[in-house]
Amino acid sequence: MFQRLVDLFGAGSVPYRTIPHQPEGRTDVASRLRGHPLAQAAKSLVVRVATGKRSRRYVLAVVPGDRRVDLRVLAEHYDGQEASFASREVAERLAGSVSGSITPFAFSAELDLLADEGLFVHDEIYFNAGRLDVSFALSAADYRVLARPTVLPIAA
Repeated sequence: MFQRLVDLFGAGSVPYRTIPHQPEGRTDVASRLRGHPLAQAAKSLVVRVATGKRSRRYVLAVVPGDRRVDLRVLAEHYDGQEASFASREVAERLAGSVSGSITPFAFSAELDLLADEGLFVHDEIYFNAGRLDVSFALSAADYRVLARPTVLPIAA
């Protein structure tokens, strides 16, 4: 995943910074290690939305690090009955990285990408690089262009 992102940034000719740090998957601790306010972290979580008796959608929900994903809003967005966090196994398979290092980019066709509008009040955002020991800093505007998320108020 790390190299895939580096290649994506290069193909888009966007500047970014790589930030090595101690292995960490918790957003608050990783933000301290990286040296930025928690609100500038792009926290990425895989959510399962039940859309019918036997149907579901998976969503990569990206919210500011100091906020939570509003599961009710996600369920309503998809006209679903409920939303819950995907199992660790499913999240890691769809995201292509281990839990705690999930990036705010969706490369799986099974994964919709939704980002909270609160991410874009910052000039720069920080996120895991698909590894627990490295993060990226990227302009929020460049993230929006490269990732092409659906932007909605999904944070609580």
